[in-house]
Amino acid sequence: MWGIILLLLVAWLVISVLGLVIKGLLWLFFIGVVLFLATSAWGWIKRNSDDAR
Repeated sequence: MWGIILLLLVAWLVISVLGLVIKGLLWLFFIGVVLFLATSAWGWIKRNSDDAR
């Protein structure tokens, strides 16, 4: 499961960088940042719930 989360985080980072590099795709940067933060939060919550078991 951690592999999937890391893969998603890398994908969101790539999308964010492309959004900044390619002129006119600033919206892609914002989508990438939101998805990166959401995935990070989800992974953090899952990590904390796994520790509780």
